[in-house]
Amino acid sequence: MHDTTASLPAAPAPAAGKIGGRPAIVRERLPLVASILWDSEVAEVYDQTYSAKFEPSVLDPMVSFLADLASGGPALEFAIGTGRVALPLSARGIAVHGIELSPHMAERLAAKPGAEAIPVSIGDMTTTRIPAAPFKLVYLVANTIMNVTTQDDQLAVFGNAAAHLDPGGCFVVEVIVPQLRKVPPGEVARVFTLDPDHVGIETFDDLVGQIAWSHHWMEVDGRLVRHFAPYRYVWPSELDLMAKIAGFRLRERWAGWDRGPFTSDSPSQVAVFEKLP
Repeated sequence: MHDTTASLPAAPAPAAGKIGGRPAIVRERLPLVASILWDSEVAEVYDQTYSAKFEPSVLDPMVSFLADLASGGPALEFAIGTGRVALPLSARGIAVHGIELSPHMAERLAAKPGAEAIPVSIGDMTTTRIPAAPFKLVYLVANTIMNVTTQDDQLAVFGNAAAHLDPGGCFVVEVIVPQLRKVPPGEVARVFTLDPDHVGIETFDDLVGQIAWSHHWMEVDGRLVRHFAPYRYVWPSELDLMAKIAGFRLRERWAGWDRGPFTSDSPSQVAVFEKLP
């Protein structure tokens, strides 16, 4: 994520907007901010809040996809988190290393069975180098490229991935396609999750800088946890340009881990970039 491990920046002065036709408070102007660090409270509830993403129906296609690309070689996960992907990939016989900005998330991983086989470095995925390089595969999932909130730093993620790969190695990025078309004209936000125990709203605050904020209200064990953070959304063509600058070529792009075709209506993408000689 980023060298800067400070807490979330203070919110700028609010401005009036609308959500669903009602007045709302949104951030009118935002400073450029560093990558987002998950704190201890978020780390504590992360696995439970996103339990559906741990289901075999979700993980199995992802792990098979990554294991095929690794071809028995070592893999490096940027933003390894609590090990949702790394642990089952390691169980497939792939040597997995990880980089994680949040020590709280890494502590959750370290407490799980199988974690002893996965070395984790606490640091920024834009700059942290792993001595075990080169790797066959570097991967970054769950929209985490967007947690790096400037274009220059997102490009640095690609550069750091390239530095860990031999020519022919792959960098895999899973990220949503920006959903601005779902925001009605004149409104500033959309609800992206509406479950009994989790409400998520994103507000589009800086269209020039491509900065939005993700707001979450989560009920966990009878208590309400609120988390909000900025992210920088990125378009497929912009990803391709970053990859080209960093010495990659687009090898393939899919709508998901099941290799469904990617179209202009796809809400998400799995892009595979191959390092050039």
